[in-house]
Amino acid sequence: MRSIWKGAISFGLVTIPVKLYSATEQKDVSFHQVHREDGGRIRYKRVCTLDGEEVAYADIAKGYELASGEMVVLTDDDFEDLPLSTSRRIDVLQFAPAEQIDPIYFAKSYYLEPDAQGAKPYVLLRNALESSGQVAVVKVALRQRESLATLRVRNGVFVLETMLWPDEIRTPDFPFLEEDIEVRAQELQMAESLISTMESEFDASEFHDTYREALQQVIEAKVAGKEVVTPPEEEEARPAVDLMAALRASVDAAKREREGAPAKPKKAAGKSKKEEEKAPAKRKTRKSA
Repeated sequence: MRSIWKGAISFGLVTIPVKLYSATEQKDVSFHQVHREDGGRIRYKRVCTLDGEEVAYADIAKGYELASGEMVVLTDDDFEDLPLSTSRRIDVLQFAPAEQIDPIYFAKSYYLEPDAQGAKPYVLLRNALESSGQVAVVKVALRQRESLATLRVRNGVFVLETMLWPDEIRTPDFPFLEEDIEVRAQELQMAESLISTMESEFDASEFHDTYREALQQVIEAKVAGKEVVTPPEEEEARPAVDLMAALRASVDAAKREREGAPAKPKKAAGKSKKEEEKAPAKRKTRKSA
């Protein structure tokens, strides 16, 4: 990995020099735009609308259009001169429980590595933050934008998660929120039963991108000159006429699926009362068999 930013965590009077790395990467299948007739690549030119001339990247600046239609041109120097105290710093503002921060605020994740003589204060803050069970709320300027962010610990490394500002979160405005929709107690109980039946320890490695896999198969079939087999279309999902019957059928299906799958070990250290009661019975069954 290559670092994309260098700066320092500012924690009180302690400064911790760090390097920043992207913590995630997209695994999409890449395509080029091509001419349908001969497969030739499509190229785009950067053309000025005023003189019709092609413009080199070096001559392109950012423009802010005023209500009058006039354009304010900003150069790289204008952005460098912005009076931001966070231009090369990650300023720790406060510490808070992670559950108080709505995940809708999170934008992108980065890893932080200690730089030069920053290893000891880095480890000190990391250990203190980890033992506190909280996250640090910070401010940082990245890619010509100041962001609120959090610092948390994952696998012994600080993860910086940039956040959206409150005015960037849209408020849901849907008609059904104003309707008085009645949910019967039996329906709620059955829905809760379905959730309970489908409950399991989350393991991200168990899931995979079936769309990307199918797309790769289509590409490989094209390369091999084979016929691409289209899977049968699924029926369009429609709201259940009898909600209670649909919930009951879903619970039964989830139970059958769970019984057919191998049991997953629980992460909790202690056994529940029900598990302790079942354990002796299982041992007796094996003994008598």
